[in-house]
Amino acid sequence: MVVMLVTWACGAWAQSIDTNHVYEIRTANGLVLDTQGSRDNDARVFLAKRDAGNATQAWKFVKVGEGVFNIVNADSQLSLDNGGGNSVQSVIQWSTGYSNRNQRWKAERCNDGTYTLTCESSGMALGLRDAAQFGEPVCQVAVDATQATQRWRLVRSDAKTSFVVPKTSSREDWENPAVFGINKLPGHAYFIPYANVAAMHSDAAYRQLWQRTGSSRYMLLNGKWKFNWVKQPSERPVNFYKPTYSVDGWKEIDVPSSWEMQGYGTPIYTNITYPFLNNPPFIQPQKGYTVCDEPNAVGSYRREFTLPADWADKQVTLNFDGCYSAMYVWVNGKKVGYSQGANNVASFDITRYVRKGANMVAVEVYRWSDGSYLEDQDMFRLSGIHRDVYLTARPKMHMRDVVLTTSFADSRYAKAALDVRAELENCSTKGGAAAVRLTLTDSNGKVVVKPVTVDGGNVGAGATAVVSAKLDVDSPSLWSADHPTLYTLDVEVLDGGGNVLEATAQQVGFRDISFRNNKLYVNGVLTYLKGANRHDIHPKYGKALPVGTMVEDILLFKRNNMNTVRTSHYPNDPKMMALYDYYGLYVVDEADQECHGNNTLSDNPAWTAAYVDRAVRMVTRDRNHPSVVFWSLGNESGRGRNIVAEYEAVKKLDARLIHYEGQNEVADMDSRMYPSVKSMIDSDRNGNNKPFFLCEYAHAMGNAVGNLREYWDYIEDHSVRMIGGCIWDFVDQAINKQGEPETNLYFGGSFGDEPNDNDFCCNGLTTAGRRQTPKLDEVKKVYQYVKLRYDQEKGEIVVDNRYTARNLNEFVMEWQLMKNGVKVKSASVALPSALPGETARVAVGDIVAGAADESELFLNAVVMLRNDETWAKAGHVVASEQFALNQCRSVMPVADNAGARAMKVYEEKDGVLRIEGDGMKAAFDKTNGRMMSLVYGGKEMIHRMQGPSFEWFRSISNDIRDRNLGSVIALKNFSYKVADDRKSIEVATAFVATVGDEAVPHTVKYVVNANGVVEVDATFSVPQKFSLPRLALQTMLAPGLENVEWYGRGPMENYRDRNSAAFVGRYKTTVDGMREHYVRTQTMGERTDTRWLQFTDADGKGLRIVADGTFDFSAQHYTDRELWQVKYGHDLDKIRRNEVVLTLDCIQRGIGNASCGPQPLQEYEIKTGMDYNMKFAVMPVR
Repeated sequence: MVVMLVTWACGAWAQSIDTNHVYEIRTANGLVLDTQGSRDNDARVFLAKRDAGNATQAWKFVKVGEGVFNIVNADSQLSLDNGGGNSVQSVIQWSTGYSNRNQRWKAERCNDGTYTLTCESSGMALGLRDAAQFGEPVCQVAVDATQATQRWRLVRSDAKTSFVVPKTSSREDWENPAVFGINKLPGHAYFIPYANVAAMHSDAAYRQLWQRTGSSRYMLLNGKWKFNWVKQPSERPVNFYKPTYSVDGWKEIDVPSSWEMQGYGTPIYTNITYPFLNNPPFIQPQKGYTVCDEPNAVGSYRREFTLPADWADKQVTLNFDGCYSAMYVWVNGKKVGYSQGANNVASFDITRYVRKGANMVAVEVYRWSDGSYLEDQDMFRLSGIHRDVYLTARPKMHMRDVVLTTSFADSRYAKAALDVRAELENCSTKGGAAAVRLTLTDSNGKVVVKPVTVDGGNVGAGATAVVSAKLDVDSPSLWSADHPTLYTLDVEVLDGGGNVLEATAQQVGFRDISFRNNKLYVNGVLTYLKGANRHDIHPKYGKALPVGTMVEDILLFKRNNMNTVRTSHYPNDPKMMALYDYYGLYVVDEADQECHGNNTLSDNPAWTAAYVDRAVRMVTRDRNHPSVVFWSLGNESGRGRNIVAEYEAVKKLDARLIHYEGQNEVADMDSRMYPSVKSMIDSDRNGNNKPFFLCEYAHAMGNAVGNLREYWDYIEDHSVRMIGGCIWDFVDQAINKQGEPETNLYFGGSFGDEPNDNDFCCNGLTTAGRRQTPKLDEVKKVYQYVKLRYDQEKGEIVVDNRYTARNLNEFVMEWQLMKNGVKVKSASVALPSALPGETARVAVGDIVAGAADESELFLNAVVMLRNDETWAKAGHVVASEQFALNQCRSVMPVADNAGARAMKVYEEKDGVLRIEGDGMKAAFDKTNGRMMSLVYGGKEMIHRMQGPSFEWFRSISNDIRDRNLGSVIALKNFSYKVADDRKSIEVATAFVATVGDEAVPHTVKYVVNANGVVEVDATFSVPQKFSLPRLALQTMLAPGLENVEWYGRGPMENYRDRNSAAFVGRYKTTVDGMREHYVRTQTMGERTDTRWLQFTDADGKGLRIVADGTFDFSAQHYTDRELWQVKYGHDLDKIRRNEVVLTLDCIQRGIGNASCGPQPLQEYEIKTGMDYNMKFAVMPVR
């Protein structure tokens, strides 16, 4: 016997791979790696039979290191990616990132000519879990080169392909991470300069910076600009900035605006995937993407302005509050500078470029730049000058910046100090003396600190000098979100003779933000941040928000008990920051930094300066705002040295705490996204010794925000170190199309944009048009700061004050005793004094006495503003609660057939069982078991023989399931029994509904009574294997039964895990009135805990359904499948049925937050292995 030992030697012979060709990657038995035609990120890669010339089986090896390759599919042009982690798992294709270690594969050639491919990030090999079989997914596995399933033969493919050759160098500023500003001035606090105090005090913007100023030292350049748009830089009008270049034939565009919203180029919605080839810092097309047709659009802007005569001796600055993504600036044909950083202010000194009289400014804007790699936020990618453009004129000696900090002498807050640090700048050619005069006034204009003059000494030519002062204030009125009291600091710059050179102002809020035992205290009072993330978006204007919309957003926050906004994921407009101070919101101010599609940038030293610049400019602009409670360094950008550099730079500038969810060990607090309630509790109790914040949770996509109450029951009453959280997010990012009605709203993919993430941008608590929604109603209820309890023994409502600064005597309470949904008693009372943390009691007496026959009793209480506020009128409800006073179960009425005549019962040849009684008729189809007719008073109640039938389908964004599954309902039994007196007939049916591989046995029993009452008893048996979202009976009611009245939870849409705001009561509406306004159409309109329900026509005739206990229901003019298929909310009228689609739910699972987060809590799931029963009676309304 001869024993042969075979040793597989694999070495670094990868140089034999020709990067100019594409290859099939084959197994030993000839199967090949295949993407199966998918061009989606996260799609798996499989083994397939060879198909000669098929580009889905062709792969290009791009050399990214010595013997290391990025392996790109020729069809999708996405790269082979290990999927992250170091476990055995399927590999995927993902957007190409040449620095992404998950996509870097070390190729080593074995002595038989095959190759092993080892992932750089995990150290695991490309291989198979098992034998090489057709259809097997390709995986990363533990390295073992002796295994044939880890050795790959590379064979040149004859597929016809075209690849974008990755760039390795560029001379363009917009492809260089080291160049993010040329001649751009350093950042500073936002303020408006004035000629003197008198001019300032008479200006609308003096205390309200969002108002348009009339300062003679300020010139707004918003309005119509001449505009030219091209798809790529090579087509741009290169010399357009020259005064001799004619733009007479150009169109005009509004500034500010997003140019895609004006009809130029394609809006692109993408969450993570870059809309161009992921090859930082370069901008290149990616196959199948919109950039193939619009490689890098360039917008050329021009306008003229006239320099005021009294600006001739001034320092003139040109300011841009925001521009996507990069821009060059010229004035009068002279190049001024360059800027990146789409949401930071860019200011340029244009003094030497302007002249007396007419002047011309030209701006060349690039849609994409290397800065776009740091602007990879989950949003529509829109372009152009999207915030204000304006000129300011300053004397040669002026204040460049001012920094304000407040402090207190002790914890009683009886004495405060305002520290002022003003930086003077002398732009003249000779030195001169200067001073600063400071005056502090309260919100009524009363002087609190008389003018204080601080000598700045002699400031040399071209030099700066810092002057400091401390202003003491006795008994200050404190700033908080509850009472946002603002003082005004007037700052005057004086020359050596005491003459005023300029004046400006800053709003000041005296407030103390501190952390004790890892909890947040505002002015010494425990405070929770109850907030939402907010994007800048408007359906018509894109990123260019009108001030009216800014105010509307803040009012919605305030009126719905949200006290915190996270500026996701970039600094907001300066006007918005002033509004936050004025109306009172806590702000998590976030830097314009997210490289979600390529986290390697966060550890790349070539990008450090760009990261730091974005954070520093945010802080220097916003640090004087009392609304800012802490900074955030950016979002979803992984880990690395650049995050650390940001942190260190911010700490040098300001003492506030710093947040960054991606690298908690660097930040001053822990942060998480989308934990379940259980996971949140575990993190709270077992985490680090620092505050814990949920920067994103309760993903509000579509019909969502389930079990919010459970999050906050723990956070407020049981947490160890939690300080609050911000829901994702505030407003749907849905936009209009040019030429269509403004009511038509669209999302990703609607514009032919690639890549896109469909409707993942529609996560708002409110709609794009800022409509109040049931989701927002639930947030308002759960977030409320007044907690109400009922002490039935004492006959008192207990009122807990959990505000930070409000006294309960600022409110009135109204309570109502409800008997079967009807008000029988009520009273209104002013609440007594109770400070934050204190409790008050309101006596209501023994209201149950004499009212508790067989009726159901509820006590409703609402707390309302006593006086007008800036954000709401007196009477606005800030808190509410409902208390059940007795246990009274709804019971179906007993059928009384005593006076009724015997019914006729007969079978027809076609299998129809017909029943006729006094004023009623009923019919059943024996072949399918359905009730096919129910006639009251000669009017058919059931539309086209579609009586109660099993329904399981639900279509909401949180349901991750195959929505194409159909159902087969098999009739297993049909029998009937006529009572001896022929005044009632029992019809028994049994079915098995099969959905996919799940079977649901169920029975429906009817008792048809001679008096017209039909009793229904339905039982659903849930198998051990079960994942369906509902167990329901669906009936098509006749057209015309449009009026709906019910006794149950309402008035708004509500679900089992989102009904805290929906009180039990009697409500009326129409079937059309029960629709909601989801941009991406889906299941809607549920009402829970319903005791009875009725539908009537215009004459008041119809039917009533009375529960034995309760049921949930929805009534629409569409089926749930139709809602999902139609896609867009504005197309609902196209599928509207005349009939009423009534769905009675025995049980429906909660809605949860699983579009990006956890499934519903277990108590809101349908339990397996048990029966669910629903009983109700149907009767005529005559």
